[in-house]
Amino acid sequence: MSKILVDTNILVYGIDEDSAFFKKARKILEQESYQLVTTSKNLIELLAVTTRSSGYNLEIYTALEIIEEIIQGIEIIYPTQVSMTIFLDLMNRYQPKGLKVHDFEIISIGLAHGIYEVATFNTKDFKSVK
Repeated sequence: MSKILVDTNILVYGIDEDSAFFKKARKILEQESYQLVTTSKNLIELLAVTTRSSGYNLEIYTALEIIEEIIQGIEIIYPTQVSMTIFLDLMNRYQPKGLKVHDFEIISIGLAHGIYEVATFNTKDFKSVK
C-alpha cells in the first residue's frame, strides 16, 4: 500500500465542520487506498493553529485530545539525520524564505521516509519541489 503524507491543512479542515473543505478532508482521512502518514511537525502546527486566539482558540486539552484521536489512524514520522541532509539540499536548491521553510522541512521528512505524495489543499506550497 502506498503512503501519502497528510499536510496540516487536511488535519485542520478534517476537524472543522464549518469549513468548506471539511467533507473533502474527511474523505482523505477516511480513505483506505493509501497508508496515511504525517510528521511530528504537522501535529505541532495543528496544535498551534487550533489553540491560537486568532484561530480556533481551543483549550490545550481539547486540542491534545484531537491529536490523540488523529494519531490512532495515522503513522507519525520524525526528522532524522537523513531528513536534515535532504532539507539542507532543498534549501540550497530552492532557497525558500519565511514560512515556506516549514513546508520544505515537512517535504524533507517525507522524502527521508520514502514518501513522494502529499495530500494538501495548498498545492502551491509543494508544487515547485521535484
